[in-house]
Amino acid sequence: MQTVLKKVTRTFNLFPNQFLFSIHSSIQGWLFTIPALIPIVVFWIYPMIASFYISLTDWDYMSPSYNFVWFENYIDLFTDSSFYQVLSNTVYFSIGTVLPIIFGGLGLAMLLTSKLQGLSFYRTIIFSPWVTPTVAVSIVWSWIYEPNVGLANWVLSLFHLPALEWTSSSTWAMPAIIIVTIWKGVGYSMIFYLHALKRVPEQLYEAASVDGASSWTKFWKITLPLISPTTLFLLIVSTIEALQAYDQIQVLTQGGPAGSTRTLLYMFYQSAFEEFNMGSATAVSTIILLITALLAVLQFIISKKWVHYY
Repeated sequence: MQTVLKKVTRTFNLFPNQFLFSIHSSIQGWLFTIPALIPIVVFWIYPMIASFYISLTDWDYMSPSYNFVWFENYIDLFTDSSFYQVLSNTVYFSIGTVLPIIFGGLGLAMLLTSKLQGLSFYRTIIFSPWVTPTVAVSIVWSWIYEPNVGLANWVLSLFHLPALEWTSSSTWAMPAIIIVTIWKGVGYSMIFYLHALKRVPEQLYEAASVDGASSWTKFWKITLPLISPTTLFLLIVSTIEALQAYDQIQVLTQGGPAGSTRTLLYMFYQSAFEEFNMGSATAVSTIILLITALLAVLQFIISKKWVHYY
């Protein structure tokens, strides 16, 4: 009985020290975390809250006063037929750029892992558009798309195809912007795939060859599963960049012709800085944020079925 009492007494004597140690560790953890939390709060969390707050007002970006209209800006957007055209343009642009950038980057990476001379030169050339400012790239492509003396129509003439209006046509303006975006972004995904392909163990290919596996079987059963984390990363990043595309649209088409290249982000720009309707503009930005978050969550959920970590 005395032994039990001694153990109980010792436990209660140790408890305050353990409690104080736990508090001390928690304080230390927060102190080390605060430097990273400050920029997150200042440049991410606070702007999101402020943006949502403004979306509930009729602020015109110029006047210091404003009125609360609550969800009227959102109601106006969802009852406006032009909003759905903008949403359709955004989906069209996103699908037209994300998938080609990912698969094109993978194809180029597989070509550049083969034994070819001058691989470093090819990698540099393909990656160089990514490090070039989008505005500069778009200006060069505006010359290429020039209907009369542009390089694009000259190439079409070599194949006896009719010249196109490109950025002046509501049919071809969006494909023209998609081509520019793919040309600029495919090198970025190529670099990531080059690194991912180097990390695939060579022994797996050798074992598959011994078992008589074809090149397609090796690619489908070994390469794709082992580089799937890279594919997931590029899918999320490319989707976010597609939703935030602005520079190439502003330089090449200014959202036209007839609104055929007007995306959600460009709609935000026009509402905020051309129409000075900041309430409606921040409502659009909130919708962009919700779409981005929803797509990211869906991609993570679906990725559990096809992404393999090793």
